[in-house]
Amino acid sequence: MTPAQDPFYIVRDEIEDSIDKLQDTFHQWKQTPENTGEYVHLTKELLTSCESIQWQVDELEKAISVAERNPAHYGLNEVEIGKRRSWTSTARNQVLSLRRSVEAAGQKSVHGRSVIPSESNRSKKHISQDNDEFIASESDHQMLLIKRQDEELDALSASVQRIGGVGLTIHEELEGQEKLLGELSLDMETTSNRLDFVQKRVAMVMKKASLKGQIMMIAFLVILFIILFVLVFLT
Repeated sequence: MTPAQDPFYIVRDEIEDSIDKLQDTFHQWKQTPENTGEYVHLTKELLTSCESIQWQVDELEKAISVAERNPAHYGLNEVEIGKRRSWTSTARNQVLSLRRSVEAAGQKSVHGRSVIPSESNRSKKHISQDNDEFIASESDHQMLLIKRQDEELDALSASVQRIGGVGLTIHEELEGQEKLLGELSLDMETTSNRLDFVQKRVAMVMKKASLKGQIMMIAFLVILFIILFVLVFLT
């Protein structure tokens, strides 16, 4: 089985893409000021992505364990299985390290706010303002998505109506063809009956003509016999 067809490599490529996106988000998160709505949003996104990638790596390791029981059945060997386990271990460590960094920063942020009350109050004010802006932005985004979904549903509804109209036209056309076939079948049956009648009449005529010809032949032979008899015995 080629790497392009092996499910392991397909899933591995997807996980690597997810890790690359996770690292990009992590760099963006590090450059984002703390105590802002965007910072909170990126933190949640990072933790969620870490959990998702860890789950994918766990599932991939389960598949490797299954293949390890009978490598020959899957066209593998111990070296290949070792490489796959090494990759999953490296991927898990990358995600785990990044997750610990995010969680540690979150705990540090919490402790920092508890030490300076005035700074905490200012941070809370900024966080509330940023959260409101973020919520308003998300609300606008959701409204735009809903609008797009409504437009797509309208287009889908119009498409379904067109398909329904085509189906109705096809149904009417089939009914018309069925009617024509019925009429053609009736005409063929009528013609067949007429041909049978004609064939019977022709057979009767031929039979009568044959009987009459036989009688005439017998009469001719009798007359010929009489003539020959007269010629032989009377002359």
